[in-house]
Amino acid sequence: MIKSVILVAQNFQDEEYTYPYYRLLEEGYKVDVASPEGKVVHGKYGVPAKVTRSTDDLRVEDYDLAVLPGGFESPDRLRMREEVKAFVRDMYTRGKLVAAICHGPWMCISAGIMKGRKATGYISIKDDILNAGAQYLEQDVVVDGNLITSPHYKNNGDFMRAVVDYMKARQRAA
Repeated sequence: MIKSVILVAQNFQDEEYTYPYYRLLEEGYKVDVASPEGKVVHGKYGVPAKVTRSTDDLRVEDYDLAVLPGGFESPDRLRMREEVKAFVRDMYTRGKLVAAICHGPWMCISAGIMKGRKATGYISIKDDILNAGAQYLEQDVVVDGNLITSPHYKNNGDFMRAVVDYMKARQRAA
């Protein structure tokens, strides 16, 4: 069974949490929701996310895939936390999938994994992506090795299709 985790903090982008959450469940994946902020956090429009793991308790060996939703406040809160940066960096360096949408790539930038990568994100973080040493592509989804990025929740379908396709290809190769 593929084990996934979605990292959220208060005021995440509701659509960028709910769509991936249910899409991963639909594939039969185990889905944890990690946050440093208690048992339930809420999206910008009030969608609740029931937290199953504290970010303090995240262990790379427990997961195959990490999803990083946007909504600028959530990733901004998360990227200030050392344990989140270390988790994202370790997931990436151990070859596990890191999938970030909208402002989610901010966590990848702060984790130091963007240099030399191709990526996309919400247009307002284009300069941040470029300044991190990545090549910014204006595309609906960018797959560069074990990093998948997408700019906006309107791209949820393409984003999650790329995530699921990546994981299926990985399972076939194993």
